[in-house]
Amino acid sequence: MTEVVQAKLTRKDFQSDQEVRWCPGCGDYVILAQVQKLMPELGIAKENIAFVSGIGCSSRFPYYMNTYGFHTIHGRAPAIATGLKASRPDLQVWVVTGDGDALSIGGNHFIHALRRNVDLKILLFNNRIYGLTKGQASPTSELGKKAKSTPYGTIDAPFNPIHLALGAGATFVGRTSDNDPVHLMEMLRRTAQHKGSAFLEILQNCVVFNDATFESFTAKEVRDSKQIYMQHGKPLTYAGGTKGLRLTDGHAELLDLATNGKAATPMTWNEQADVSAAFALASCHTPDYPEPVGVFRAVDRPVHHMLQEEQGVAVRTKLGAGNLSKLLRAGDTWTIS
Repeated sequence: MTEVVQAKLTRKDFQSDQEVRWCPGCGDYVILAQVQKLMPELGIAKENIAFVSGIGCSSRFPYYMNTYGFHTIHGRAPAIATGLKASRPDLQVWVVTGDGDALSIGGNHFIHALRRNVDLKILLFNNRIYGLTKGQASPTSELGKKAKSTPYGTIDAPFNPIHLALGAGATFVGRTSDNDPVHLMEMLRRTAQHKGSAFLEILQNCVVFNDATFESFTAKEVRDSKQIYMQHGKPLTYAGGTKGLRLTDGHAELLDLATNGKAATPMTWNEQADVSAAFALASCHTPDYPEPVGVFRAVDRPVHHMLQEEQGVAVRTKLGAGNLSKLLRAGDTWTIS
């Protein structure tokens, strides 16, 4: 019998025949390219990968991936993806969503997918604006943001997506940006490898309706001095190692390492530590602090579909496989006359 050799996949194998239709210069192009580059590394057949999206600019994503995919309902992508993963646990399931899609109409679906530790890879493209509907303030728009829906400035405090994911119990929480392709790829790789609810916030630029909203700390020329890269087991330093950060009484404290030397010891980051440390770091924002990027949390917890299977085995053992009538009458029953 002749052995069939599986051809090694390349990025091109994951590019669909659909014309990519985002605005010229949109950060989504970078994210799409990095995801397509990542796919061959995973060693998973194309037919065993699915991308699920809701509604928004980011939600065009499944059209451009040569895998299975669903372009679903506004905000409901995590719910539909949960059903897919529950019925086909062998698939790797990705959710692509935006700050409006996930955090407004889709808020409940989003937090419960994380709470249940469903084995989903959730990519949230955060551009702090509703792009597809032409520039209204979103749940992550900064306070005072003047937009088409808020011409005098929004009076609503924005969501912090990292706080929300941590509070919902996500077992993997990370942040990266679209204009740092190397770090973006690293974070996508970590997201793909995690077993359980993996949430990655991608700071993404909308060139038409909210251009340069993150540029004050993501631009290449200021990145080193305005961002702090969280790496497990390494000290929290930035600005070429001349500055650092540690937590004192649960609050972030900035350190001048060049001046104070050994007297100022930065914190060694532990992505598996108590969640309070991740919350504290996620509260750091420019201009007062460097903006943290990297992995806020990565822990192991029983995965939803595995618990589902274990429960199913226990029930079948107790009641007998395939006995629907017995299952329906397994608890208290009432006869209504």
